[in-house]
Amino acid sequence: VQLQAYGGGLVQAGGSLRLSCAASGRSFSSHATGWFRQGPGKERDIVAAIAWSGGSTYYADSVKGRFTISRDNAKNAVYLQMNSLKLEDTAVYYCAVRRGGWGTLQYQYDYWGQGTQVTVSS
Repeated sequence: VQLQAYGGGLVQAGGSLRLSCAASGRSFSSHATGWFRQGPGKERDIVAAIAWSGGSTYYADSVKGRFTISRDNAKNAVYLQMNSLKLEDTAVYYCAVRRGGWGTLQYQYDYWGQGTQVTVSS
């Protein structure tokens, strides 16, 4: 599975962005998908995750109520809608997939996209 994350950019605090993760090579409809992010000088941490069916989701406390993860298996795509963006959301965002249920740790994921930069300005 090859993954490509895109949709990042520069946005003012309080604004919104929608990230997309597109899969190619094979269908990832049977894979759970996670969005991770790595801010400057920080570890790469889970942001949100979604089961292959879309029926189960996970959100880090820092983004609950602001971010929404969703997927369209017919399009082999997973999305991360980010609203009410804060300065601390500035990071490179990565999507990743794994067989089975979603996980919250990097090592649990088998395939990774290249990352897309999100910069939130004041």
